[in-house]
Amino acid sequence: MTTRVLLVDDDSAVREALGQTLELADLEAVLAGSYIEAKDHIVADFPGVIVSDIRMPGKDGFALLDYAHGVDPDLPVVLLTGEGDVPTAVRGMASGAFDFLEKPCAPADLLTVVEKALKTRALVLENRSLKAQVEAGDAAARLLRGTSALSEKMRADARKVARTMADVLITGEPGVGTAKMAEVVHLLSAQSRGPFIKIAGASTDVAALDATLREAENGSLFIDEVAGLDARTQFALLERLERPDAPRVLAGTYQDLAARAETGQFNPDLYYRLDAARIHIPPLRDRREDIPTLFRHYVAIACEQAALPVPDIPQDVTQKLIAQDWPGNARALMNTAMRYAMGLGEIDADDDPGLAEQVAQFERSVIVEALTRHNGNATATAESLKLPRKTFYDKLARHGLKPEEFRG
Repeated sequence: MTTRVLLVDDDSAVREALGQTLELADLEAVLAGSYIEAKDHIVADFPGVIVSDIRMPGKDGFALLDYAHGVDPDLPVVLLTGEGDVPTAVRGMASGAFDFLEKPCAPADLLTVVEKALKTRALVLENRSLKAQVEAGDAAARLLRGTSALSEKMRADARKVARTMADVLITGEPGVGTAKMAEVVHLLSAQSRGPFIKIAGASTDVAALDATLREAENGSLFIDEVAGLDARTQFALLERLERPDAPRVLAGTYQDLAARAETGQFNPDLYYRLDAARIHIPPLRDRREDIPTLFRHYVAIACEQAALPVPDIPQDVTQKLIAQDWPGNARALMNTAMRYAMGLGEIDADDDPGLAEQVAQFERSVIVEALTRHNGNATATAESLKLPRKTFYDKLARHGLKPEEFRG
């Protein structure tokens, strides 16, 4: 959605000058010379803010403020007032104006206030969108944030798997959020009417398994790091899953269960039972464009919990976040966001990568995008990249990529 600034002033010279300032800052300015002309642009969920002069012929800026808040109470309105007219400015703030600026206002002052208002507006509109998604039952969009192709594939996989009755294997590196994915699948499935129970594989024996299976009846049981189950508990789980009253099992792991099954480290029959449906969660380094969205979300949550105002996140901070590889994935990003929200530390970038590392990162991202586009089909991916088969597989090995993890 395009961000707009509705600029209202009856003085055409002022209007044009302020409009040019906004456009030079890559903001779309919609110009209006009166209350009547401006009101036609004001609608609910208006994707921007209003900057209006107070003193205009006919209905003034206060009337426009009242009208705007009648349409959308959260729409930020910045009022322009004459030099030294403090009582008018105070009246404007008391009436619900977002802020005020004295005329003539410096371009830097205008942009500072407008950008702050736009950030506030973006957060309001995002929250409204999430609320609408929740009301529509779209837990995938609500809980699995991100704008990358890989994130969209995750959401599509979650919706598709949720429609089945099969048990699910959720794979991904530590910290990627296998438990969150399991919760999404549960919420989207027929089992959502029942409980969602979580246990840790490493701390679960047969007695604990039986207790949690009963607790999760008619719902879903998530086993965090299923490879941590001992051999006896693995066998018991396989046996219990044959019962008609068994809950759906969602198993998370960061290990290669297929390899462990081949070497006898994991029950092969249980592996094939759990692998009836699979969802892979890519690491953050493969979907860097999601990092700013996730970071803003985590900062907002931390501020809400601590009753603190949401701080600005400057562009240089965003760039530092994107530059890091995040070996701890979403969990590490969340911890960093909490510290940032509390003002407990600066965001430090990793050492600047050299040319070779930058080229490798770019190459990996291109291969990941192609694998996603071709649904993990190695032959089609290699052909689209115009790479010989051996070269393609060498690059997969170098970057630690497995085509099967990109298949729906």
